[in-house]
Amino acid sequence: MWQVQCTIQLLARRLLGLGPSASRISVLLLIIGSLLTVAPAWAAEPSDPAAPAVHLQVVVSGLSAPLDFQSARDGTGRFFIVEQGGTIRIVKGKKLLATPFLNISSIIVSGGELGLLGLTFHPQYKANGRFFVNYTRRVNGQLQTVIAEYHVSATDPNLADPKSGRVLLFFNQPFDNHKGGQLAFAPDGFLYICTGDGGSGGDPQGNGQKLSTLLGKMLRIDINSGSPYAIPPDNPFVGVSGAKGEIWAYGFRNPWRFSFDKLSKRLFAGDVGQDDWEEVDIVTKGGNFGWNIMEGKHCYPPGTNCNQAGLILPIAEYSHSEGIAVIGGYVYRGVAIPALKGLYVFGDFGSGHLWTLQETQPGTWSRAPLLSAGFNISAFGRAGNNELYVLDYTGKLYKLVPM
Repeated sequence: MWQVQCTIQLLARRLLGLGPSASRISVLLLIIGSLLTVAPAWAAEPSDPAAPAVHLQVVVSGLSAPLDFQSARDGTGRFFIVEQGGTIRIVKGKKLLATPFLNISSIIVSGGELGLLGLTFHPQYKANGRFFVNYTRRVNGQLQTVIAEYHVSATDPNLADPKSGRVLLFFNQPFDNHKGGQLAFAPDGFLYICTGDGGSGGDPQGNGQKLSTLLGKMLRIDINSGSPYAIPPDNPFVGVSGAKGEIWAYGFRNPWRFSFDKLSKRLFAGDVGQDDWEEVDIVTKGGNFGWNIMEGKHCYPPGTNCNQAGLILPIAEYSHSEGIAVIGGYVYRGVAIPALKGLYVFGDFGSGHLWTLQETQPGTWSRAPLLSAGFNISAFGRAGNNELYVLDYTGKLYKLVPM
């Protein structure tokens, strides 16, 4: 069964890398999902006897294409789940509230790799009620990525004010895939935003390596000053001729989920590969992470020689014999699973595998299997108490718990 799944996943991943239409991607996702859920005895089983003894516990079901999980860290214990079609749902006390926190489905375009893709709350959300979203839209036929700010309702903490929306940043997209989509506040107080290379296959416009575009980048902006935002003066390319000042790092294909470790403050990101390799990076100021010169630790296209001078290689990679699309996770800093403490937990959309990364010595990382979920992992989440959650693209939220 596993060999059949891997073969079909690899074929689907190759098609995804060529930039198919939104409807074609959706069909492929459903096919892969059905294959991965026909063997319930396989789901949530440890991949290795030496792996920490954990499993996935269902918290809620009934979600629609969930893509992001966030906590407002306002003391309420609520979880906020982003649904691709344009809604944000609240999970409160292990119950999915019927009324969405926010519904912007009328102003976005969704399907395939498009839609409402990311959410983050201001570090002082409890006091100011500000939160931020990342979505795609079309204006006069032109596809765009939008970063917008909203505010919570003045009368109901479980409702946002849909009229409070304010666009902070937007930029055009050349194709329908590779949008990245996450945004998060760093320990330094600035807003970080990941962007994909703009799509098609192989980055035909070379956006990953161009400093003149926001595509294929990690961005860093100051939303507490400026109008509508300011560029931090210590961003690495401020003042560089032809470069966008918002850029913090570059050379990405399609970063799907990044996170800051609460202890070390390092920025971890999963970058989805083309045909052969998936990678995990530690993103650093001004770094060039290689795409489309390299895919993982390998020259791209395969079989070519490339100049690797100045490129930062991933801390880990895996081939498409193990999965088809990396899903970045978190360094575990909770207390419920002591064996995971300090390990980076991440997974793969297609195979449903979860792994850990451990830094065995400075700069050297060891990957180990954790468990096989048996579903399409779309995102990881970290609650206010630092425990980890996993989203199933077909509609469920799980908690990672000890056996």
